[in-house]
Amino acid sequence: MALSIDLEKKRAFVSGATRGIGAGIARALAQAGCDVAGCGTVAPEHDNAQAFIRDIESIGRKALYMQGNLSERDTPARMMQAVAEQWESLDVLISNAGRNVFKGAELCSEEDWDECMNLDLASHWRLSKEALPLLKASAHSEPGSIVIIGSNHAHNTISGCFPYNVAKAGLLGLVQSLAIEWGPDVRCVGVAPGFIDTPGNDIWFDTFPDPAAERQRTEATHPVGRIGTVDEIGALCAFLASPHGGFISGATLLADGGRSALMQDA
Repeated sequence: MALSIDLEKKRAFVSGATRGIGAGIARALAQAGCDVAGCGTVAPEHDNAQAFIRDIESIGRKALYMQGNLSERDTPARMMQAVAEQWESLDVLISNAGRNVFKGAELCSEEDWDECMNLDLASHWRLSKEALPLLKASAHSEPGSIVIIGSNHAHNTISGCFPYNVAKAGLLGLVQSLAIEWGPDVRCVGVAPGFIDTPGNDIWFDTFPDPAAERQRTEATHPVGRIGTVDEIGALCAFLASPHGGFISGATLLADGGRSALMQDA
């Protein structure tokens, strides 16, 4: 029999689900059998929010969408309350929402620091804490699952990425603490993507005089010879949330095409 990821009748919540990696994760979970609730900063009528709903429902799963800014401290509680009213329990939380704050240590202001630490670190803790009762409510036959999306910048970074890399390094400790304190009812795993092919990365490539050449140079710095896809990160998250990933907790897995294995650029 072929190995399959079966999340049939499970319910998942994905933050930052309207674009990029979050949209890919939401789609993969639905393909594995999950009903999916998602959040984003855009209004429900926005094209990206409507695309999220269509993606999930076209697979035959139920979709819930809610608008909110996870930088605001009361947003996670409001969102989990909305999930509780609809579903009463939750099987999978994918805490993905974040933002690149690349300032450099000298030019980073107090406001930059606070913005980054609030969204890229603290919001993952707040969302996980608010989801905990819902995850415990479903953890009868198997544990609930939390997957926190970090970055390979937590392991190795480059000049100018402060304070983003500091916040992402903090997520390594958050994953460990949640796994230790909330197990065995809940497993917590981190995923640290590297360069992933998203519209955001296209914008970055377009800042160079020759975007195609810069993309080719970037791909060449990866031992696999390319950058990753949102579908690959989505499939990894579905695996980790499934019983196949049941012995993985408290660890953060790198998914960066071997980039972090290099001591220096080729």
